[in-house]
Amino acid sequence: MIATDSLADWLGARTDAQLVKLLQLRPDLAVPLPASMSVLAVRAQQRASVLRAADDLDTLEFAIIEALTANEDARTIGAELTPLTRTTLHAQLKDRVTKTAFTTALTRLLDRALVWQVGDHLDLTPSAAEALPWPLGATTALPDALTEPEVSAALARVSPPERALLDKLATTGPRGRTRDAAPGTDPDRPVPRLLAARLLHRIDDETVELPVTVGQILRGEPVTDPHALAPPKPALGKNAATEVNAVGAGEVGELLRDAGDLIDALGALPAPALRAGGLGVRELRRLAKQTGIDEQRTGLLLELLAAAKLVEKGLPEPTPDLDSTDDFWAPTPAADSWLDAPPATRWVTLAQAWLELDRMPWMIGLRDAADKPIAALSAELRVPHAVRDRAAILGLLAEYPTGTAVTPADIGKLLAWRMPRRRRHFRLDAVTATLAEAAVVGLLGRGALDSAGRALLHGSVADAESEMAAALPKPVDHVLVQADLTVIAPGPLVPELRAKIGLVADVESAGAATVYRVSDATVRRALDAGLTAAELHALFATHSRTPVPQSLTYLIDDVARRHGQLRVGMAQSFLRSDDPALLAQVLAAPVAETLALRAIAPTVAIALAPLAEMLDQLRKAGFAPAGEDSGGAIVDLRPRGARISVRPLARRPYRPTPPNDDQLAQLVTELRAGERAAGARTGRSVRTDGTRTGTAATLALLQLAARVGRPVNIGYVDAQGVATQRVVEPLRVGNGQLDAVDPVSGATRHFTLHRIASVALLD
Repeated sequence: MIATDSLADWLGARTDAQLVKLLQLRPDLAVPLPASMSVLAVRAQQRASVLRAADDLDTLEFAIIEALTANEDARTIGAELTPLTRTTLHAQLKDRVTKTAFTTALTRLLDRALVWQVGDHLDLTPSAAEALPWPLGATTALPDALTEPEVSAALARVSPPERALLDKLATTGPRGRTRDAAPGTDPDRPVPRLLAARLLHRIDDETVELPVTVGQILRGEPVTDPHALAPPKPALGKNAATEVNAVGAGEVGELLRDAGDLIDALGALPAPALRAGGLGVRELRRLAKQTGIDEQRTGLLLELLAAAKLVEKGLPEPTPDLDSTDDFWAPTPAADSWLDAPPATRWVTLAQAWLELDRMPWMIGLRDAADKPIAALSAELRVPHAVRDRAAILGLLAEYPTGTAVTPADIGKLLAWRMPRRRRHFRLDAVTATLAEAAVVGLLGRGALDSAGRALLHGSVADAESEMAAALPKPVDHVLVQADLTVIAPGPLVPELRAKIGLVADVESAGAATVYRVSDATVRRALDAGLTAAELHALFATHSRTPVPQSLTYLIDDVARRHGQLRVGMAQSFLRSDDPALLAQVLAAPVAETLALRAIAPTVAIALAPLAEMLDQLRKAGFAPAGEDSGGAIVDLRPRGARISVRPLARRPYRPTPPNDDQLAQLVTELRAGERAAGARTGRSVRTDGTRTGTAATLALLQLAARVGRPVNIGYVDAQGVATQRVVEPLRVGNGQLDAVDPVSGATRHFTLHRIASVALLD
């Protein structure tokens, strides 16, 4: 209780700006609003809150926590030690850290209320010791474990049974029980050999422990050294900013082209969804083969398109090749407007979707706990810390000048030093895969952050779009037609020309210059879309910078001459009669125009109207038709009640919006008011009980305070049901509300009378 009281006093002495910063760094302390500094102090020392606040502490800050913990433990067992001060604490660590770095680290701990001061002495939140990412004493004790190169060399010499034992301890827990740890055991057995190689530590005759460094290397984590109180210095690669932007723009061109191909492939044949909600391996391979994209890249693009709401799971409109009531992955209506947007706008949509994606697409194909491959678009890919880890990796690159590249291993080591409690998130494979995805999305070039990616990370979408538009090659309005019926686009085509060339030719190879090929099938496809032979000749004559070869002219004329000699139409119903005169009577009636009837034989007519509508209209016109099936038998066409399957709405992950500075400042004002009310000395008081007498007494006391200018302590329940105590100076009482002045801010506040639970005059 003494610690809580001293922390509450220290919090009460902090400025409003310092309290606002505390609530920014630890927002859980403000929910619900604490009634006083004592309540805030109790919350600040709760174990869950302390562990959450410690996730962002670096190695130096944990070293300070460990030094304070060791001093407190020594005082607890009776040693004659005094509480540490800034000077004495820095004296313990000065050989490994500069004074500036020490001051910055201590300030960060004070800002989070994990450490506070009583006079010159520093006190530590008790639960902070539980947040240490290594055993207590690792920072202050002399290092006696193997170094990272020594561990790597020793692991290269172990036998398969010994490696299997080490891997088991690395994945399940550092300690294991075995009888081989006792003295006198055969030295050729795995455990004694590992003990001799210092890859295991002996705890007792039946217990061994895996050293921290060995476990980190086996799990692929960056190795953290508790004694390294200065951040590691990575090796930096230098690249020209223009080169980085050009490489990033090249990746964006391929990204947009492949994403468009996937949308077209899914539009032509939607992919059935798995019962669990993902996309099966067979369908992923089908899409990869159809689009010519490798499977891993296809999975990433599908995740991006789904995150951007350009592809969604549901029941698409019926198509000739699709007849099912199951869920399918198919493009959404937003995909059409996205395809028509400028390239830079399309890129921003996908890049933002990746930055905000709470999933890890690089895990597609890995094995889950049941040893089954993880499917694309499945729930297993969701990782709560994905967005935070991605931001940490790219944010580190953004700290360096444009064109600076850092290797994945150095990124992992530096982030592990900055956030040792989260070091497992920055394994070499995770960092490497994240950087590879960033390169595919177009945020990186040559391993460095490009200008557009840097602008997007800083939250400026317009600047990012402008930077990418400047980096992308300008669209061209011409092509080069070759004698072998290939059409070369020397750059990205303008949208109108791209659409027409894509209609009359197929892509043969994509890249900076796209090669199309014209064939009988592609020319027929263009004619089917409504283009004429003359329009195709004009297309190539207008936009080709090379002479149009005769072979292409002959091909277009030959296909156009044979095109349309057979005609295929569409009808939903037909009308048949053995009496040609009766059919002619129907065709001459006004109902024929309503149904758009067209005779195709003396006894047969067709219509686009549905069968039920045709029967209804003909009966209203005075005829007596009957429905028949494909065999000519009369069928029962009475209407039946409609049925529709109820589909549950997809649940979106809830992401609370953090309060802004003004809201936090208001919370601090309320907290100050509650603190003043808790410490005020009261005189006459009234607590309303909901009766007329209690209400009258409350009004009388408030009116008295307003007349004589006495401050009051009121208990108030707001519209959300939160009860608070505050000190105010009443001005007037009437019309169902109390107008009063806050004695600190001087602002006039208004309180609804029926929400005032108690009133007390202050001495």
